[in-house]
Amino acid sequence: MARRDPHSYNDDTQLETETLALTARIDFATRVMHAEATLTFKRPGGGALDLDTRDLAIESVADQDGRELAFTLHPAEPFLGARLAITLPAATRAIKLRYRTSPDASALQWLEPAQTRGGKLPYLFSQCQACHARSIIPLQDTPRLRIRYTAELAIPRTLTCVMAAADRGRTEDGELAIHRFEMPQPIPPYLFAFAVGDLVSKDLSPRCRVWAEPAQVEAAAYEFADVEAMIGAAEALFGPYDWERFDILTMPPSFPYGGMENPRLTFLTPTVIAGDRSLVSVVAHELAHSWTGNLVTNANAEHFWLNEGFTMYAERRIVEALDGVEMASLHAALGRRELDESIERFKERPAMTRLRTDMSGIDPDDGYSLIPYEKGYFFLCALEAVVGRPAFETWLRGYLQTFRFGAITTDDFLANIEQGLPGALAKANASTWIDGEGVPASALPPRSKRLDAIESLHGKAPTAQAAAAWTATEWQLYLETVPRPASEELLTGLDAQFHLTASTNYDVLVSWLTLALHSGHHAVLPRVNEVLAAVGRMKYLRPLYTALANDPRTKAGAIETFAKLRAGYHPIARQMVEGVLGR
Repeated sequence: MARRDPHSYNDDTQLETETLALTARIDFATRVMHAEATLTFKRPGGGALDLDTRDLAIESVADQDGRELAFTLHPAEPFLGARLAITLPAATRAIKLRYRTSPDASALQWLEPAQTRGGKLPYLFSQCQACHARSIIPLQDTPRLRIRYTAELAIPRTLTCVMAAADRGRTEDGELAIHRFEMPQPIPPYLFAFAVGDLVSKDLSPRCRVWAEPAQVEAAAYEFADVEAMIGAAEALFGPYDWERFDILTMPPSFPYGGMENPRLTFLTPTVIAGDRSLVSVVAHELAHSWTGNLVTNANAEHFWLNEGFTMYAERRIVEALDGVEMASLHAALGRRELDESIERFKERPAMTRLRTDMSGIDPDDGYSLIPYEKGYFFLCALEAVVGRPAFETWLRGYLQTFRFGAITTDDFLANIEQGLPGALAKANASTWIDGEGVPASALPPRSKRLDAIESLHGKAPTAQAAAAWTATEWQLYLETVPRPASEELLTGLDAQFHLTASTNYDVLVSWLTLALHSGHHAVLPRVNEVLAAVGRMKYLRPLYTALANDPRTKAGAIETFAKLRAGYHPIARQMVEGVLGR
């Protein structure tokens, strides 16, 4: 037996799934999906087959001819779920599994009408990364095995279903509507995604459409109006866009991430709708995943940096193409600060600061951090620096073409770049980046005139004239440079002059609130509680709850606040906050 993914029961000696056909009825009353999944294999065969499941009730398993097959659902293991063991007769081409999900499926969040913007209809969305697809489908839930799929989802007729797949139409039957979809390109299972709710759309270009609840669709369309220009810039850098469409779904506030790069339908947090397009670098990041992550995928979570480090590089190249070198440098400077903070957070687990990590026995949600994003980015910058941008760009395009629609490991990357750019790895001290802890001392710091201007303040308040020209990124960088604890005089003065507590830009607002909390400036507590109640994005929950938990005067209140808000957070976010609060 050879398990090549520490987060999957998949055995690489067994048959491999090629396609999935899913038929499901979504029951909002019981918060359950009643489903049938047909798995068709790349070649006929027999013997043992192990599938990943989590909290699924398996009702029956049959082969392609309808013959019932015996199966064993083993006891669940922490974060892996339960191994579904099936013995296949010789020449089995496909199996059909009838099952139902749990009301507590980790990939699904069911929202009551009151938790939506419209307040009248319920909402459901999925989030399958890193290994949560197994809670809605019994399958080989590992990114190394990509699959194509079709889906027929039956939902209440008053709602609309969208999916990260090609829309194949809707029909209505009494109180139900049947939505049909097809994903013709092979994807890793973590990119399986759908949402059901009161949704409408507006076209942004022939290949891009924004979806949102009716009250938010115009604001979303304004915020993301320049997406087609982003796609054009990305294609000029990385080659043709291979997914036909780049639609965007503006998620409910409880969505735990900034975005999720589901192909054909990117999920985006509503916190990026600032009204001034100042936070759309999140869109650039999810778009960049269309090449780095979706097109070329890490084979398992131990090589997650291949997805995220490359995507940070691609994102900042898109930002540079659209907004200039200075802006890309500011984003990189902010990323370096976030990298240093993440490394400090893992000081008791330094092995987690390597790019190539041993994830055996580690829940990938617990191990999640910005380290693979930012350390991976700076490693790629180091490689680019030793060979020059033209040579690096030529190699990168070839790399994306070589592994197109594939899943790779760090060793695959190393072999490819050594062949394409001989000697580059040694010149960049690649081993210290990939298998070393922390950040190598040779890492090149981001530099720009605008960054120098911020750092020259040494934590003092900016003049009104200087601050008037600042972007949201510059405000974040400034707030990060202010020594902690900051004086009450400085904090009161900043808020009086620049109204930071009233900011509607969440990146700036949370940076400000975090600074204030670490400085004991408790006048911001009402606003902190507003933010904690309004959003479920972990980027904001983590620093705010951490600051509250680190102050004996506010920890009890933080625990009480979380108890009130817990039900409205996504399960992944709940787990993170519980870890911060020591619950």
